[in-house]
Amino acid sequence: MKYLLLFSVLVFSVGGHAQQDPIYAQYLNNTLLINPAFAGSNNMFNAALQYRTQWAGLEANPTTFNFSSHISANQNKMGIGLIASQDKIGDTKNTEINGVYAYKIKMKNAVFSFGLQAGMVRYSNDASLLTIRDLGDPSFNSITETKFNVGTGLLLKSDRYIIGLSVPRLIPTSISQGGQSIELYKQHYYLFGSYVMFLSETIRFKPSLLLRGTAGASFSADVNASFTFREHYTAGLFTRNFKTYGLLLQGSVKSFKLGYVFELPGSLASSLNFVSHEIMLGFSMGVFTYHDQALNKTF
Repeated sequence: MKYLLLFSVLVFSVGGHAQQDPIYAQYLNNTLLINPAFAGSNNMFNAALQYRTQWAGLEANPTTFNFSSHISANQNKMGIGLIASQDKIGDTKNTEINGVYAYKIKMKNAVFSFGLQAGMVRYSNDASLLTIRDLGDPSFNSITETKFNVGTGLLLKSDRYIIGLSVPRLIPTSISQGGQSIELYKQHYYLFGSYVMFLSETIRFKPSLLLRGTAGASFSADVNASFTFREHYTAGLFTRNFKTYGLLLQGSVKSFKLGYVFELPGSLASSLNFVSHEIMLGFSMGVFTYHDQALNKTF
C-alpha cells in the first residue's frame, strides 16, 4: 500500500500536473516563505531555520528544509531578504534560492508593503533510487535542470492585524524528460489574514485564515486559532480543509523563538494515516538605530 501510494503521487506529478508548493503550517511565524512583501515588516533583523516532514513513517515521504532571513533597511522604508529551500519527495529534489525586496509605505495606522523576489530553482532526480523494470526506459533517466523564478506579493500590517496576497512563483516552470513535458510549478495564489484580540493584560487570542489555490489542484484553506500568554508562550489548534488537524506550540526566550507543529489526519480510515511534524527556530533583534528594539511583537 505504501509503494502504491508513493507511485500514485509520482505519476500525478509526471502526468502533466504541476507539483504543489511546500506546505507551511507556521506561515504566521515565517511569512516571508509565502509572501516577499513581508521582508523588513517588523523593523528588525530576522533569521529562521525550518524543517517539515510530511506523512512521517511513509517511505520517501515529502520533506522540506529552508533558511530565510530579512532586515528592514533605509530608515525602515524598505526590506531586503534571502530565502533558500530544498523540497524532496521520492527520487526528486527541488533546491531554490531567492533574493527578496520590499518597499514599505506608512499609512495612518498601518504599513502597506509591495514585495518582489527573484532567483533560481534547481530540479534534479536520481533514478538509481527507483526499481525500474526496463532499465532503458528514457522516462526514468536522471536529469538536472535549473530554471529562473520570480514572484510578488502585497501586505497590509498593523499592530492588530495582517493581510497578505501573493504569488511566489509567477512563471510556470516545466522540463522535458523522455519526450514528456513535466511541469515543476504552476502559479500558486496565497491570501491570508489574522487579527489579534486582547482578552486581558496577559492573554491574546489570534484567529487566522490562509487560502491557497492553483489551477489543476483542489482549493485549500487553513483555519487557525491560538492563544498567547504573557507574550512568550503560544498554543493553538488548526485544521486544513477539515481533513487534517494540528497542534501549534511556540515559546520565546529573549531574541529566540521556537515553534513546533504536530499534524494528524482527521479520520483513521484515511489512506494517508501518517502524522506530520514541523519545527522552526527563529531569531530577531534590532541592528540599526532606527530599528525597533522591542521583542515578542504581535506580528
